[in-house]
Amino acid sequence: MDGMHDLGGKQGFGPVQYTTNAPTFHAPWEQRVNAMYSLAVKHGVFNMDEYRHAIERMEPRHYLSASYYERTLTSLATLCVEKKLVPVAELERHAEGRFPLALPSAPGRGNSINRVAFAVGDRVRVSAALVAGHVRMPAYVRGKTGLVVGQSPAYPYPDAHGHGVAADKEVTYDVRFDAMDLWPDAADPAFVHVGLFHSYLEPA
Repeated sequence: MDGMHDLGGKQGFGPVQYTTNAPTFHAPWEQRVNAMYSLAVKHGVFNMDEYRHAIERMEPRHYLSASYYERTLTSLATLCVEKKLVPVAELERHAEGRFPLALPSAPGRGNSINRVAFAVGDRVRVSAALVAGHVRMPAYVRGKTGLVVGQSPAYPYPDAHGHGVAADKEVTYDVRFDAMDLWPDAADPAFVHVGLFHSYLEPA
């Protein structure tokens, strides 16, 4: 969906902060949350696109202030409530107060009916559509033109897979963009490669 989580290519958030050789987990609860989410995916309680979309649906202030594993916990809890596996009252009893969940989902969508097969060397344009449901099409390439330089095997189409909508699997194309086309006034000469699902692309 088009929301606060789509921060790629945006300015104003300061430098990326990182710690060399940082531990994967900083507290025992993070390990437990990661294990529960992994187990849920393994047993088909929800899929990875549903998981990602529940994070996308977090209230923007909550999303920006939450740690990585708090986002995982929010997604896990939201999906378990929506699938009627855990009542909100039980979560709040354990939390001893309000348990913030993600906002309601918008409908998903199926494959584009105008798909045209591409080959390495073809120039393509990325759709400029705004999407209410789950999507894996970064905002910074919307409406931009690039060059197909590779192709990956077919995979569940996320716009449908995250919503339980029937759809064909799709290949993803490795599309190379000129950074100076993406950010005309704020980029050095460079190439940016983005993997984009077939339905996101049209001939340039």
